[in-house]
Amino acid sequence: MLRTELFADPHNVFLHDLILDSCRCNAQKIALIDASCGRRLTYSEYGDTVESLARGLIAAGVKPGEVVAIFLANSWEFCVAFHAAQLARAIPTLLNPTYREREVRYQLENSGAVLLITDGGNIEGINLAGLPNLRRLYTTRQPASGAEPFANLLSPATAAYPKLAQSSEQTLAALPYSSGTTGLPKGVMLSHYNLVANVYQLLGPNAAILNSADNILCCLPLYHIYGLNVILNPALMMGATLVLVPRFNVPMLTKLLIDEAITMMPLVPPAMNALCQAAEAGQFPRDHKVRWVKSGAAPLAPDLARRFTALTNILVCQGYGMTEASPVTHVGFIEPALYHPDSIGHPLAQTDCRVLAQSDIDPADTPDDLTEALAGQPGELVMRGPQFMLGYWKEPQATAAVLRDGWFWSGDIVTRDCEGFYRVVDRRKEMIKYKGFPVAPAEVESVLLEHPAVKECGVVGRPDAVAGEIPVAFVALRDGFVDGKKLEAELCAFVADRLTHYKQPREIRFVDAVPKTASGKILRRELRKTLS
Repeated sequence: MLRTELFADPHNVFLHDLILDSCRCNAQKIALIDASCGRRLTYSEYGDTVESLARGLIAAGVKPGEVVAIFLANSWEFCVAFHAAQLARAIPTLLNPTYREREVRYQLENSGAVLLITDGGNIEGINLAGLPNLRRLYTTRQPASGAEPFANLLSPATAAYPKLAQSSEQTLAALPYSSGTTGLPKGVMLSHYNLVANVYQLLGPNAAILNSADNILCCLPLYHIYGLNVILNPALMMGATLVLVPRFNVPMLTKLLIDEAITMMPLVPPAMNALCQAAEAGQFPRDHKVRWVKSGAAPLAPDLARRFTALTNILVCQGYGMTEASPVTHVGFIEPALYHPDSIGHPLAQTDCRVLAQSDIDPADTPDDLTEALAGQPGELVMRGPQFMLGYWKEPQATAAVLRDGWFWSGDIVTRDCEGFYRVVDRRKEMIKYKGFPVAPAEVESVLLEHPAVKECGVVGRPDAVAGEIPVAFVALRDGFVDGKKLEAELCAFVADRLTHYKQPREIRFVDAVPKTASGKILRRELRKTLS
């Protein structure tokens, strides 16, 4: 076991305190560079802004334990709002800035958010009326009707920070939303202890090679746990410099690699593929200083890793995790003797793993009741460790389905070789991964079923070389409706008006009936067979 120690003891430590401590220790160093506006904040400025915003939130009426929603693209305002909400003893919930009205209202209502920090362009055309808990709305750069300027929250205020009522193990630090292994998005309750423990696992001996001298380029969305707790929090805790890009853009990214002397960046496989194409076209700089990239959020094809390194001379470290694990459970190595970019690597310190051989597992079974797969043989990955969530927000049944006797059932099928390297080979769960973004079939199906032509439907992922998987919808029509290209376009547009771009089906296949079990559950494996 190469990983046995954490960077430090995560008990009784709060994330915002670690960030503010780093701001004091690295006062004059650049903490953030926001490529969307050119603003550069020193650690001293960042800490002062977090404290000012926290006082502003308290003065605006935010009480301990209430939820503050952040609906922003990557920006200095996102980062400050996230840490300030924690300092104000509130719970930040994070929304994808591409969400449509339906998705925004769902998360705001389900989380019970009392205050929303967004930008005018994000809420253009979105009706926020009638949300029972939402009291105040603030916009950062572009104004909106009914919203107050974000700058008002940064005005001098004398509010005192409330005392902490619970330990770091019980105090929620973030409420990101995930579809879990199935179903509609659910709030994932991550405590300060969860997030800090995972950062300390990453920074511990023989884990991620990150340090205070790094200049890290982040094009990953910060609302996603990958960008949030693999990059933002570790970078600021270490005293590194973080360069934020609002979205993946090859020309901007390749320019920043040189201008900001980038040493590391996190990516997803589709972004790596795009950079390979840029390198083949002579558009990737040869004189960069990038030592390695982290790949996560979706399976990495071995050929893509090899191609990327051959074209860019940058090593690839693949990792694995999920929102429910804050998110990292496994990470690879870049040392020559342990370099296996086709693998998700070894578990992090204090992360126990079992690979269970049974293909049909009773929900009442525990890992101790079941047989582990032999080396190299596939089995379901179950895990436990300090980084795993407290549970799903207001979803005790969904929590009980994945957290049993302290073990988290991932729904992923993996192999483990004799040297302890893990590889993901399949998924038992229903999730589709489009360019690293999770798509819950049930959410897409629920929208399609609202269309008057749709009698029943099922959504699955079709393998795709660029995106990883493409959502495909199988639709059975009601009497009186005729299939064809016109109706296919109408159904795609219907979903596009209601769900963000990556959840939208790229293809509609009309069928007489959707295959189901005797209990009425969609037989997705039968639908997938028709795609192969």
